Amino acid sequence: MAVSEAIQAQADPETQLGPANHETEPRLIVEPGLPARVANIAEPVIEQLGFRLVRVKVTATEGCTIQIMAERPDGSMTVEDCEAISRALSPVFDVTEPIDRAYRLEISSPGIDRPLVRKSDFERFAGHLARIEMEVPLDGRKRFRGILSGVDGETAKLRLEDAEGGEAEVGLPIGDMGDAKLVLTDELVTQALRAEKTAKRELREAKKEQRRLKSGKKAGRAAT
Repeated sequence: MAVSEAIQAQADPETQLGPANHETEPRLIVEPGLPARVANIAEPVIEQLGFRLVRVKVTATEGCTIQIMAERPDGSMTVEDCEAISRALSPVFDVTEPIDRAYRLEISSPGIDRPLVRKSDFERFAGHLARIEMEVPLDGRKRFRGILSGVDGETAKLRLEDAEGGEAEVGLPIGDMGDAKLVLTDELVTQALRAEKTAKRELREAKKEQRRLKSGKKAGRAAT
């Protein structure tokens, strides 16, 4: 079975978000080595379903586990979404064989204390605490922790927690980061729960509308 056919065969029409956006915002923080190979195969499949890839990890858990984080464009992710991606990726991986040994495929949301990989992530979570490790040191320093304060071009602005004599803001090139992640706080949990509630309500309404349209089509065919 061709890769494109495998995607279509495994996709759930009630979970698909519509045609893929071919201008999907690129990730600026990406994984090296074997995870990068997996990501190159997985990302087009995930995008075709209307989701965005966040991160790929390959670990030794239970022999070998491919961990893939993904999300909807609005940052939400349901159990049904994870299942849809898993169904689409499994036959594609069977064809492309990104790993030469047995593995377990695990699909998940980015989580509350999520990785930041796109420019829009740093914009969306402005005001929240983040921990950043630079791949390319800035003034000899690799680790930073502070409050995100927006983006200037391809540079994330961060108000440092450990600044001497008060707050100090630094600009960190996103492309030079090795890892960036939100730090779990009460404010972040509250925002995440609110967003999850909204996303679930919108998904229920969308599925209800799909069922209504299907019922209308069936009634129309029966009348003719």
